[in-house]
Amino acid sequence: MTGPFRIHSKPAARTQNLLATTKPKAALNARPRLSCTAAFLLSVAVGPALASPGDSAAPPAGAAIPKPYSLFVGMDLDVQQQKQFHRVHGVVGGSVVISTDGGDVRIPMHDQSLKLRISESLKLAAGAATITGLKGERAYTPAADPTRRWASMGVTNDTSAAVSNYVGTQDAYFRNLAQVNDPSLRPEMRAAIAQMTPTLQGAANSAAANLDRANHEGDSDLYNAGSNALRLQQELDKQLFDAMEVSFAVASPRPLTDPYVVVLAQYRDPNEPPGTAHNWIYAEALGAINGQPRNVHILQGGFPRGFALENFTVHLYDHGREVASNVAAKRLELTRDEAFQYVVADYQATHKGDNVPASPALFQLPADLRTHVSDAQFTRTFYVTVTKDGLPTAAYLDPDCRRKIEDPYLQSVLMDIRFTPQLDKGQPTGGVALVKLSHLL
Repeated sequence: MTGPFRIHSKPAARTQNLLATTKPKAALNARPRLSCTAAFLLSVAVGPALASPGDSAAPPAGAAIPKPYSLFVGMDLDVQQQKQFHRVHGVVGGSVVISTDGGDVRIPMHDQSLKLRISESLKLAAGAATITGLKGERAYTPAADPTRRWASMGVTNDTSAAVSNYVGTQDAYFRNLAQVNDPSLRPEMRAAIAQMTPTLQGAANSAAANLDRANHEGDSDLYNAGSNALRLQQELDKQLFDAMEVSFAVASPRPLTDPYVVVLAQYRDPNEPPGTAHNWIYAEALGAINGQPRNVHILQGGFPRGFALENFTVHLYDHGREVASNVAAKRLELTRDEAFQYVVADYQATHKGDNVPASPALFQLPADLRTHVSDAQFTRTFYVTVTKDGLPTAAYLDPDCRRKIEDPYLQSVLMDIRFTPQLDKGQPTGGVALVKLSHLL
């Protein structure tokens, strides 16, 4: 998944797709490089909860413990520039956005020299967006759609209504048949779709009869419903799709103010030798997303006619960070304590032998924070003593930890944060963490 990507089609105004060659199934099925083992994940799922002086009372016996965090396999995109790869953290128009020493840089995705690297990793995120009605399938661009081309063959004005009705009913009928026989859909969904088949077939037959009557005086096969129906069906049977169509609705209980979506699909070109596969990457900036479902529809061409779709995944990001969703790969819901155990274990595993100070790792600041703290408090550095387990014990105003914070609200906010512990040659020990609320936001 780390090879260069070549672009086969021009970018749309706010979107872009990339087509690249790779080994079969290697791109989407590659095993992610994970720093935590399956044994650890099992211990997280069943391990004991952590406690802290600032924690509230445990929930009543028998009550379900909330699981506000999601651990999932996510995807990262990096762009190569001057022989170095930089993480993509935004999409603006037809460009991806990366950060360099000189600041943010927009790189047009239609640049033929653009090289992308795709990598998978375990990610932890608070909350999860909900994606419903996710559908990805091969489709036609308007220029290649057999039904559209047939409808524009120059029929006479007095038969145009009959032609339009016939084309619409035939298209609905054949799409219905394709969905009924689509193995990627769940059996119950295909069964529900199949219930509409008789109705659609009846409408198509009626429209064909009406068109035949409208053209019964014509001498040319151009206006013969039966001949045209046969030709249309023959073209549809070839399945010379040249586009990818993806649609879904997305909502998030936690507002996403700068979201974008990335679709990664794998396909095969029928004109190439067996064993060759391609990746298609599509990125589009979205408007703000909240609790109300927002519809997303993508139709992009540039594919070889008759391509075969292997699989596809959808990834949602906000401000450059991937957002967990119900369609994320291998998603595991975690309680706060479980999520914290994962963060600490992963941190220690990636800092073996290192000397690093304690720092904020897991926090959800109150929504009313800015109404309760002054501007000075918001930008000031506070000092929190942290145990070797990453739990806060006290919050102070000075680096010597002599002047305790007296503001009850501010103290509760700081004591609710979880920290990666201070490491001394890779071993956790007690320490002091510097906290600036403005940085946490």
